[in-house]
Amino acid sequence: MTNGLIFDKTKIDSCSLRIAYQIYENNLDQKEIVLAGIEENGLVYAAKIKKLLENISPLEITFVKLKVDKVNILTPVKCDVDIKELENKSIVVIDDVLNTGSTLMYAVKYLLDVRVLQIKTAVLVNRNHKKYPIKADFKGISLSTSVNEHIKVSFEADSSGVYLV
Repeated sequence: MTNGLIFDKTKIDSCSLRIAYQIYENNLDQKEIVLAGIEENGLVYAAKIKKLLENISPLEITFVKLKVDKVNILTPVKCDVDIKELENKSIVVIDDVLNTGSTLMYAVKYLLDVRVLQIKTAVLVNRNHKKYPIKADFKGISLSTSVNEHIKVSFEADSSGVYLV
């Protein structure tokens, strides 16, 4: 799949390393951070960021999975750890693409059920179509696309890339 290719694997890797450094710099005073990946592709991307952070920082990283129903957004968010374990921690919520902001907004809302030090967001692609007052604190690329266009992110070895479809 090369038709509509915006970013190839090399560019994804470069942006991801930059995001990892930004996350580390934003948490220099912390010993531990939480990376919360939004299931499906956001979780894959969070694992990539985790691996990069482990290589460049001494941070202890807690990795959690958030399940947000992107179709029925009012379905309660699920987390694979007890939310009380995230109390008083610095959290980075990670997804692959920020479209309208609803997924990130509901993920952040869920995390606000406990007292946290800070919540930041990281995405590979920011589409600039937000309907909610949420922003990507760390982003690989901002794309101004039409609402009829779609962004597909693939982390598969043979077709890794960001595609406009």
